[in-house]
Amino acid sequence: MIRISDDPQRYAPGARLIHEDGRELVVASGRSHRDRFLVRFEGVSDRGTAQDLRGALYVPQSEVRELGTGEYWIHDLVGCRVSDPAGRDIGVVASVITNPAQDLLAVDTAEGERLIPAVRQILVAVDLTERRVTVDPPEGLLEA
Repeated sequence: MIRISDDPQRYAPGARLIHEDGRELVVASGRSHRDRFLVRFEGVSDRGTAQDLRGALYVPQSEVRELGTGEYWIHDLVGCRVSDPAGRDIGVVASVITNPAQDLLAVDTAEGERLIPAVRQILVAVDLTERRVTVDPPEGLLEA
């Protein structure tokens, strides 16, 4: 299972999603509202219950959309070794923090967690087969 994708059809009426507790949820309706997408599920009638579903929805791997060049699922990056272009080990991707401007790789290093912007100028290569991410950080980015 993977976290909900950015495919807008995931919220079409009748679409099925899986909650982290194993419940299957069926989309009753969905609509854009400001910078968000509001979804109503069959059998969920109060706001509190609906809010408890946020961040806990999944889709089966078999139903995810095809990714474009340079796109990666967060769960595929977590656990990858991080090194610089010379092959020096930096650490391991612990999580990915999504932000409006750019995502950040939260990397566990020997000196503690470091946040590395996931932009083309810094994130130079991703090899999911080898479970390795190569970054070329500007001077000072990894300093404490």
